This record gives sequence, C-alpha cells and structure tokens, in this order.
Amino acid sequence: MAGGTGAEAGGQDYLDGNALAGPLSEFSAGDLTVAEGRCENCGMTGVLATTRVYAHAPGMTARCRGCGSVLLRLTEAGGRTVLDLRGLSYLSIKRD
Repeated sequence: MAGGTGAEAGGQDYLDGNALAGPLSEFSAGDLTVAEGRCENCGMTGVLATTRVYAHAPGMTARCRGCGSVLLRLTEAGGRTVLDLRGLSYLSIKRD
C-alpha cells in the first residue's frame, strides 16, 4: 500500500492514506491511518496511511498500492457517514 502523491495510468491524481485521518475520526477516537489492513485481492498488508486515496471519486476511495483494488470507500449521504471495508480481509490497530 504506497505513500506520497502522484498519478497512475489513466492520469488520475491521488493522495496518500493520511487524507483519511479526518473523515475516519468519526469512527474512532484514535488515528485509524496507523491501522494495518490486508488487501482481499492480492494479500498485501500495510497501514492505511500508505494507501492511494482518490478524493474525487464518490466520497473517498482507498486503493491498494500493490494491485490497485478498492480497499475501502468512505461516503456521506443523507446525514450519515458510510464506511465500506469489503476490500479488506482485516483491519487491526495496536492497543496502547
């Protein structure tokens, strides 16, 4: 899953997973960008901060840096925030 900004084939600009910090704070008091996840498609593991985040999709979409599969989607609709994690086989965060 990679850091930094850049573009991939197709010319879409993306941000690194740190862009998820604010929006994900609605789901946890801690920083979920340090949570480790595993891509359901290719098995690559890494922290959410290293994903490629596309903020111009409907809501925010985080993609695996290894295979490009969608890991999570974060959208707001009808006064609700919806977090779709179906691209992750797990998401874990270290306890203090």
